[in-house]
Amino acid sequence: MAAAQGAGSSSAGPSGLPSSAPGHSSNSTAVAVWEWQDEFGRWRPYRGNVCSYIEQVFQASQQKGRRSGSGLVSSIPLGHADPVLAPYVIDIPSLTQFRQDTGTMRAVRRHLFPGDSAAGQGIIWEWQNDEGGWSPYEMNVCVFLEQARATNHQRVDLGPLGYNYEVDFVAQVQTNKTTRFRRGVQRRLDAPYPVTASPPAPIHTGVACSCQQCWLNGGTGPITTRYRHSMINFPNSSATHQVSSRTASVSSSNVGFVPYNKPTLSGARSTPRLNAQSTWALPQGGGPSTGLPASNGVSAPKLPVKMPKPSKVNQALAATPTEPEAVVKRYLEEVKGSPADEDCIICMEKLSSPSGYSDTCECSTIKPETVGRLTNCQHSFHMLCMLAMYSNGNKDGSLQCPSCKTIYGEKTGTQPKGKMEVSTYPQSLPGHKDCGTIQIVYHISRGIQGPEHPNPGMPYTARGFPRYCYLPDNEKGRKVLELLRVAWKRRLIFTVGTSSTTGESNTVVWNEIHHKTEMDTNLSGHGYPDPNYLDNVLAELAAQGVTEDCLRQ
Repeated sequence: MAAAQGAGSSSAGPSGLPSSAPGHSSNSTAVAVWEWQDEFGRWRPYRGNVCSYIEQVFQASQQKGRRSGSGLVSSIPLGHADPVLAPYVIDIPSLTQFRQDTGTMRAVRRHLFPGDSAAGQGIIWEWQNDEGGWSPYEMNVCVFLEQARATNHQRVDLGPLGYNYEVDFVAQVQTNKTTRFRRGVQRRLDAPYPVTASPPAPIHTGVACSCQQCWLNGGTGPITTRYRHSMINFPNSSATHQVSSRTASVSSSNVGFVPYNKPTLSGARSTPRLNAQSTWALPQGGGPSTGLPASNGVSAPKLPVKMPKPSKVNQALAATPTEPEAVVKRYLEEVKGSPADEDCIICMEKLSSPSGYSDTCECSTIKPETVGRLTNCQHSFHMLCMLAMYSNGNKDGSLQCPSCKTIYGEKTGTQPKGKMEVSTYPQSLPGHKDCGTIQIVYHISRGIQGPEHPNPGMPYTARGFPRYCYLPDNEKGRKVLELLRVAWKRRLIFTVGTSSTTGESNTVVWNEIHHKTEMDTNLSGHGYPDPNYLDNVLAELAAQGVTEDCLRQ
């Protein structure tokens, strides 16, 4: 059967399929799929068991609120559903996912699908990624594909959903309609998504507003002051809605980028209290996550913050002091008198109360009640909390403000030894016909983890090397290249951790600076054209402290 041609809108289906968009079926039974938004505007579903936990807590909160008038629960810790997700908390009033150890925030929404759809049956469609693993399609694509299969289509066009691909169910391949590049696809069963407690109310048509219905069914939540300092990775900014912009270090079925299972800052005395009135500013792209299986009802581990002595590697990184106390005191000035009536966003305790890490982080020179103010950005925190945060990281002599991401000192990473090669050739990239191409080749071999890595002394693998990446050979492309050279020297481009696509641990992975690894666009979004890529990667480099100022030094 020939590929069915859609009508050109996201609500159009293959011929013979209902034309209603997912979530707008007349079926009275619906399932709730909780999704997080990646930095390019795509909505990624949490796994079925995680959604079941979120929905259970959410529904219980709604029922309690109706009885007592107290309203919705303020936050949902995801570690209770999956220990791998221990760093993550969903803030319901602002529909935001917050990662406690890095401050990364992402938009979250609750999307309703018909109970007889792929979501209701626990059916997931996946495409084969560059590392040989499997990455899930968005849930609306899964629903679309399952409808086509159920109506005996042999092939279906994904154009109506914004993809330049068609899927052949017989051959189990996805084909790029322009380049004819093919990838494997598969259909698998997972935990069904949770049935909602009551049939969904009719969803608004037209522009979404800030009513409770739009917050919870459309994922449009209110704009909070948490994003006041930057428009980079703002959940609803124009920069996030580029369909072809998904790049090399994203895609999976869970949540948040997990470089490795380092101790999370979860040893604080109190449970995090997230609320819509907080004046945080935590806009950073953090990228998604692991696809590791999990079971419901598992408690998140409470891991105390350890303060090991600085390694010889870290002692040699810079001439500036790297002893934790010295670094904290170098960049924070102690606040005299009564502190402001606000929360410390690291431990979630009031600044006027002792640090939430006073039970797990001891220091003879910093008292639990001491509050410090960062010298440049002027954000205030418990100094003991900053000490715990620094001691839980790379301990390279630099600090990063968990509120506005201002970097103090020179940030370095944990990238293993390797080689970066650069060459140019005249062939143009799509979208950059007026110039040639810069090719970057990264070489990293397998080895043994050092003291700065998650499991010192254990081997690490290096899959997919050498890795080839591409930039346009124009003024902005050459600027990005020079900043990538700086990032390479500072060990910021790769790290050792858990692959977000294969789930393999103790392996070399990308480290939040996106690269284009293909010259042409494919479903993974690793190629061109992408008119926003160079600006996006410059912003990501700046978030790591790599700016034009570095080129003048």
